[in-house]
Amino acid sequence: MKHTWILLFACTLSLPATALSQVLLIDAVKEEQQSNIPRPQPGDTMSAVEKRFGSPMTKHAPVGDPPITRWDYAKFTVYFEYDRVITSVLKRNTSSAGDP
Repeated sequence: MKHTWILLFACTLSLPATALSQVLLIDAVKEEQQSNIPRPQPGDTMSAVEKRFGSPMTKHAPVGDPPITRWDYAKFTVYFEYDRVITSVLKRNTSSAGDP
């Protein structure tokens, strides 16, 4: 019985950290959805992305099956399955607060 209480107490200590991480993830998703930075949409073709946004800084070779390709632009990264966008992700602003 004593071990059960210890286990229960230990589990309750981990709850606040889990809740906090979920809130941070939700905040990050909301911030990305509200961003005014244009980026490719799911279903766009590679040629349409390159035509609209120009050549990426880096084109990574396809990996896996189905092949997933990654293109890196200055403000976002695009992931393709075959030749279609599956998602585009904004890059985090990693500059320090004192930078212009």
